Amino acid sequence: MTPPAAAPQFLAANGWAGARIEPLAGDASFRRYFRVVDDGRQAVLMDAPPPHEDPRPFVAVAEWLASVGLSAPEILARDLDRGLLLLDDFGDARLRETLDAAPQRERDLYGLATDVLVHLHRHPPMAGQRGHGLGQWLEEVALFTDWYCLALEVEVDATGFLAAWREVLEPVAADGLGPVTVLRDYHAENVMLVEGRSGIGQFGLLDFQDAVAGHPAYDLASVLEDARRDVPAALERAMIDRYVAATGQGESFERAYWALAAQRNTRILGVFTRLWKRDGKPHYRAFQPRMWGLVERDLARPELAPVRAWFDANVPGEARAAAWKELE
Repeated sequence: MTPPAAAPQFLAANGWAGARIEPLAGDASFRRYFRVVDDGRQAVLMDAPPPHEDPRPFVAVAEWLASVGLSAPEILARDLDRGLLLLDDFGDARLRETLDAAPQRERDLYGLATDVLVHLHRHPPMAGQRGHGLGQWLEEVALFTDWYCLALEVEVDATGFLAAWREVLEPVAADGLGPVTVLRDYHAENVMLVEGRSGIGQFGLLDFQDAVAGHPAYDLASVLEDARRDVPAALERAMIDRYVAATGQGESFERAYWALAAQRNTRILGVFTRLWKRDGKPHYRAFQPRMWGLVERDLARPELAPVRAWFDANVPGEARAAAWKELE
């Protein structure tokens, strides 16, 4: 990745003249990240180029998360008009690779991931956040019929699809749990283990600029039904129980968890197809078998019966995980 043309001037104006700029990462959006190294110190440069990206939501959520005692990158410098941020560097110990190298730590680290949400949900949602409820859930899940089914040339009953989801999701929207701040993309590739910090403070949070005010079950489903790594079903069960024990929520939360896990995973099948077909990112196809495994697991729940019936009537087996097996 080539650093943005304005980066040297931005860094020089903020005390980092002559610093080395090294590629660090990109993501599914237009955002790119670089490590800035200068005389024994380092930081992260975020390039969120307008008009495609706006760094202001990231700044607002980062500062709010820090105010409630969670670890978000400190904003060291900013040029919002050019989409440049200089951030505190959380290092290289990402939760994903840590877990892959030391699977015996899964229970402890997923326990901390759950505790982060327990802590977050004790605070009222950040002021000004967009709502994330029934209307948004239905709009998001429609990406499956709009993109996935179209790409695989599967003719489906799109009206019946939304009707089935409405039947499942309306009780969740009316269960009275929340709203809380929902990070929306909380998973093992968006958490860093920050050296020198302990407890939930060691979890350095990333990629939270799309945070909304929504249901407390959403982020727990996001981290436990991860699109990019397998989480054992027994561990998922233990973490749901951990969250419920810490918050006092019960049957309504359980129903919401499985409904929103299924909604999120079905949406992601559509999102990953869109990233392939529209945005020229075919590597996202390799995640589809795992996503189908998660969707099938969710659909086995009795509360998902209307949606399961729709899938059984509309999406044949050869258009599910089998369509993507050679890409695993």
